Amino acid sequence: MEIVAIQKFVRMSPKKLRVVADKIRKMKPGEAVEILPFIEKRGSGLLAKVVKTAMANAKVKNISADLLKFKEIQINEGPRLKRGRPVSRGRWHPHKRRMSHIRVVLQTVEKTKDEGRNKDVLQVKTKMGRKDGDRREEYGTKN
Repeated sequence: MEIVAIQKFVRMSPKKLRVVADKIRKMKPGEAVEILPFIEKRGSGLLAKVVKTAMANAKVKNISADLLKFKEIQINEGPRLKRGRPVSRGRWHPHKRRMSHIRVVLQTVEKTKDEGRNKDVLQVKTKMGRKDGDRREEYGTKN
């Protein structure tokens, strides 16, 4: 099941918000809400509000916060306000005040008993009997 929360017309540029969104994309929503206040970017507070809203929407549908994960976090461009700064000779230098639309989609995850066992099998397969980072034997070099 998907749970969606959308915040439109946020007065911050998408470029600045995407920096914060990239940091929490791999986390669980509960962890993200705990960590976002400690990220020293103004966008972290705005993003935290949307994640909390999505978690509240899940609570209304009787879904536990432990069973949620991010399906997608989209930071889209909104409209731009055209502003300018007056300069000499009666001219002005234009600049744009950018806005963003934030869309957070959560999805439910089913917990199974086999998760721990599969993780061990994956670790064994990736090691393959070599030291970490030692690939000289594969290519035949002696140094």
